[in-house]
Order: sequence, then C-alpha cells, then structure tokens
Amino acid sequence: MRAITQNTVGGPEVLTLADLPAPQPKPGEVLIRTRAAGVNPVDAAVRGGYYPLLGEPPFVLGWDVSGTVEAIGAGVTDLAPGDEVFGMPRFPAGAAAYAELVAAPASEVARKPASLDHLDAGALPLAGLTAWQGLVTFGRIKAGDRVLVQAAAGGVGHLAVQIAKARGAYVIATASPGKVDFVRSLGADEVIDYTRDDFVQKAGKVDLVFEALGGDHPEKSLKTLKTGGTLVVLLGTSDKVAAEAAERDIRIERISVRPDRAGLEDLAKLIDAGKLKVHVAKSFPLAEAAAAHDFLAGKPIGKVVLTA
Repeated sequence: MRAITQNTVGGPEVLTLADLPAPQPKPGEVLIRTRAAGVNPVDAAVRGGYYPLLGEPPFVLGWDVSGTVEAIGAGVTDLAPGDEVFGMPRFPAGAAAYAELVAAPASEVARKPASLDHLDAGALPLAGLTAWQGLVTFGRIKAGDRVLVQAAAGGVGHLAVQIAKARGAYVIATASPGKVDFVRSLGADEVIDYTRDDFVQKAGKVDLVFEALGGDHPEKSLKTLKTGGTLVVLLGTSDKVAAEAAERDIRIERISVRPDRAGLEDLAKLIDAGKLKVHVAKSFPLAEAAAAHDFLAGKPIGKVVLTA
C-alpha cells in the first residue's frame, strides 16, 4: 500500500510517499480502506519532533480516518466489509492514518454520518472529539451557560462553537479580523476581534471557557470566569493559574482527547440533524502530505484533509 512516512524529524519536507506492507486486522480490529485522513496540529508537532508521541522515526503519521471496512478481525460482530466508518483510533499511540489502509480497533470507530461525505468525515474525529469531550464530558456544559470559545475559527474551535450552541449555550467567541464573519456564521452570539478588543473586558463573566491557545490565555481566561466556573484547557496551565482557580472555586479541566465511539456517534447525530458542519479549508492528495503540512502552518480556517 502507499503511505506517507518519515525517516527523521523536521519540516514538512521529511514526509515522503512510500510503498509499505499492508496491515492485517488483529482480533477485535477492522481494516479500513482510507478515503480521507485529517491533518491536525498534533501531526505537525510529532513530525517536527516537538511532541514525541511515536518515538523515533521511521513512522507513519495521522489519526483521523474515514473510509470503508475492507476486512474484519476475529470477534468483530457489529461491523462488516463494506461499512462506511470514521474515527480517531489508538490516540495517543500510533494509528498510521496517512495510508491507503488502516487497521483500527472496531470499538474506536463508528459508522460514518449518512449525510456526510468521506472528505468531511475524515476531518471530524480528532477535532470533533476534542471539542465534545472538552465541553460535554469534562466541561459539563448546560443549557443557558455563557461559554467563551477561544480560537473559534480553528479546526477544534469552529466545532466547539457549534457544539456549544447545540447544547443550548450562549456562545462568545474570539477570532482574528479576517475570520470574524466566518465565526459569526457558525452561530456565535458574540464574536470578539482579539486584535482590537480585550476579550476579558468584552466577554464579561462566563460559566465556561474553552481555551486552546496556551501561553498567557489561561491566566487571562480566569478573569472572565464566574466563581464556580470551569476552565477547559488543551495545553496546560501554570501553578499560579491553578492557585488562583482554587481560591475562586474554579474547576480546571486539562484534557487530552481519547478514542470514543459514543462521542463519535453523538457527533454524527448532530451532523445528521444539521446542527454541526465541518469546514474543510483545503484537501490534498495523499502524495502531497508535505504541501498539506505547509498549508496547515498558515493557520487556515477549519480543517485540512488528505484524500487517498
């Protein structure tokens, strides 16, 4: 099979097309014929050696996958060859999704939403599950909550805005000037241009912050939270932030996305109900993975996807 591999860490140029042995499904696994594979910031971090999830190269990147079941391993009874599925298998272990064939635990993939094509389905799992788990599983979002979503035009952020709205929240979002209109089109009740306005002053007091930027943003985000509120962070916080949060009875949830079939099925329900849409900024053929990583570095609106 064709796959994208790398023999050293580095820039996008280290990604090369290779012919590798096809995986075989083990007991409890399915073999997926890949139609689309999402490209995520974590992929670029692993590629560059900044986040060594996969150890030393050579390895095949990628976790997002959408495609058709080609074969099943022993013990798989709820999926069959020909079924269309999507998922984010094995994270943070390697899934090797930048390939024409992917072996995945059957319990970590779900049936593709009927209303979604493979391109969009391949863009959804990692970003969608990050937003879902952050807001719903750990954030415990409730109808009527005032929710602040940072970086709302990004791959995770644009889905978080829609999920929060679907759960009945009042959504305040931050974005750069060229992305404000896009975020407003997602249904955000207020959109703050963070280059012009101080989001702490503009947002007022909120119940929940979904924070994906890191740096000094967790500390600033605390200032927007009501006593007893929740700060969901993807990139961690400082001891200072933790201490201040404890003083004000603010709960901090540091999340790392995990495979979750039930979460995928919940996302699929929102998709099929017309309450969640995936925005794909651009797609690239599998062989052009390096170009896809170059494009991702420009922080496009929404997601980047490889097609196989």
